[in-house]
Parts: sequence; C-alpha cells; structure tokens
Amino acid sequence: MMSDYVIETSALSKTFGRKQALRDLTMSLPRGGVHAVIGSNGAGKSTLFRILLGILSPSSGSSRILGVESSQLTPEVRGRIGLVHEEHTLPAWMKVRDLVALNRRLYPQWDDDVHREVMGHFDVHGDQKISELSRGERAGTSLAMALAQGPELLILDEPTLGLDVVAKQAFLQSLLFVGGQEGRTIVYCSHQMDEIERVADNLVILERGEVACLAAPEDFCERVSYWVTEGLSPRVANGSIPGLLQAREIEGQRHLVVLDQGDDLGERLRGLGAVSVQRLPVGLDRAVNAYLTRGHHAPRR
Repeated sequence: MMSDYVIETSALSKTFGRKQALRDLTMSLPRGGVHAVIGSNGAGKSTLFRILLGILSPSSGSSRILGVESSQLTPEVRGRIGLVHEEHTLPAWMKVRDLVALNRRLYPQWDDDVHREVMGHFDVHGDQKISELSRGERAGTSLAMALAQGPELLILDEPTLGLDVVAKQAFLQSLLFVGGQEGRTIVYCSHQMDEIERVADNLVILERGEVACLAAPEDFCERVSYWVTEGLSPRVANGSIPGLLQAREIEGQRHLVVLDQGDDLGERLRGLGAVSVQRLPVGLDRAVNAYLTRGHHAPRR
C-alpha cells in the first residue's frame, strides 16, 4: 500500500559522542510539491538525509522514505529516489552522451523528453567530457539525469551552491518545469531564501536537531512582522516587547522583528515611549534570519 507521505520520522535522534545532531525529530512530508528544508549550519539537515537514505543508523527512533524503513531500502526503492548534491559528482572521464546512454539502460522509467527539456537550459553538448564542464553545466547535467530517471522523490542538497547567476537561473527554471508534475515530490535543502521563496510549497525549519516550524512560506511570513520605531529608548527591556525575535539600532531608529503579533503592537510600542511607529512588509529571508538568530528571551513555536 502506498503511503500518503514521502518522508516520515518518529522521535528520531542521532548522537555523535557528546553532540546530539537530531533530537526526537518527528515530522511527515506529504506526497507532491516542493518541500524546502532549511536551518543554520549544524541544525541536523545532512544527518537527517543520511539516515533517511540508509547511510547512517539512528541512535533511537525511526524513519521511513516512500513508505519503507530507511534501514530496509531495496535497490528497487532506491531507484525511485533521485539525489542531486552540491558536489555534482559525475565520472570525469566519460562523455556526456555516454553517461546518458548508461543511465538510459539502467533506469526503465528514463524519459528522453524530460532530459532534453532540462538540458535545453544549459549549453552542454553530448561530445563534451564531464571534466570539461563548468560547475553550472555539471549541475544542469546532474539535474537532467536525475529527473529523466523518473524518480518519485527528488532530494536536492544545496544544488546551486557555488553557481553563478546565469547557471542558478537555469537550474531554477528547470526545477520549476518539473516541480508541478503529478506524482513527483521534491525535497530542497538550501540556504538561499530567494530560491526557497520562488520554488517551495512547504517550509521545514530545523533547529538544533528539532523541527522548529513546518508551514507554507507565506504562512510563516504572515506570523512575522517588521517594525521601525523612533524615540523608543534602548533601555526598554526586550521582555517588554511581546514576540520579539530581533532588535537593532540603525541611525537612531529601533528596528524590531516580532513573531505572532498584530497591529495592536503599534499601540503598545507607543505606550513604551515610541513617538513614531511604522510597520513594513517582511520577506522570507528577513523572517527566517530573525527566527533562527533570535535571543533566548524570544518565544519558540
């Protein structure tokens, strides 16, 4: 029976000596769409992926991918999972056309139309050796091959790291082409919020090995608001401002990013001494940055 979820974890924990990389992590990612997994360095993203793919064993808890226990993945199940990571490791000595021919024979679901569509975004020729390709061209070649294999689940781990603007744009255009295809799910790990904001349907924020937030990007941004005040004394205690994530002094103004507060916060700030209060739009980059770098006084949800 097919599971409704591509990834499921229950109380998943992993320790390395005295360091706890994952801490009772429980989540379920449904089939379809693009799920973005983000977090600071050391949040547990790489450890999570390695456990899901059966490369590492958990210290406790369990994980399932495509309905199968991660420790019991068969070659057939692995053939339904595509992976593109930041190194874009491909056999340097092979020509592109030979590598494509090899993959065509290995994967029964190979789709030449998808391969051509994705490769069309990159200036790569079949007679080129992999060693002759730029980083961006290797990224495009990796993505095209992963997608042409027809995976149910595609895991992208920092795939645009180190790419120039043109290569990154081509990569994202290719991703948008396949992201809406029925029956395919993409799990996208990146530190680039502009990419996440453009492609993600669902946002998973990992923090110190736990799921800190799971929501649509627009829903998360609605929870965060940005305020610019004048006349608010720096001596006003941070604890006096409900939901405070981040406070900065910039050219005599106090800039505040807060969580789960409505327009009535403006009146509270005036009551604390602000002579002017302005609420500004907040993008995903600012919202996530403030959330992940918040002080210990701020609320967690």
